[in-house]
Amino acid sequence: MLPAQARLRRRPEFTAVVRSGRRAGRPTLVLHYLPVRAADTIRPVARTGGLPDPAAGPRAGFVVGRSVGNSVCRHRVTRQLRHLVRAELHRLPPTADLVVRARPEAAGAGSAVLGRDLSRGLDRLLGASRADRSHPS
Repeated sequence: MLPAQARLRRRPEFTAVVRSGRRAGRPTLVLHYLPVRAADTIRPVARTGGLPDPAAGPRAGFVVGRSVGNSVCRHRVTRQLRHLVRAELHRLPPTADLVVRARPEAAGAGSAVLGRDLSRGLDRLLGASRADRSHPS
């Protein structure tokens, strides 16, 4: 399970990431990534400067809709994704937010397939963000 400080919980937090972040689609997942939290979604604040507290670390949220399957299937997919994302959170910057949206194909996919799609999606998102920073325009 993800610790409480590593989870997105409120609708405005999810909305900010989905609307303002980068997106990477995979066969079983869609990843939405926002490297720096928007001002209205910053929760812990450092005592100096009003910046996000880096000790809080990156956060993740999950969207597993009815199209994935019945409640038993949705909860199983959510548990698998939570376990896989927890192992990948170290790759994200401390101020990053990630929303993982499961596609209907995730219902029949095993943990290995979900893990592969998550890893490749993060590779794409993090590689693109590094390239953007190294080539200022």
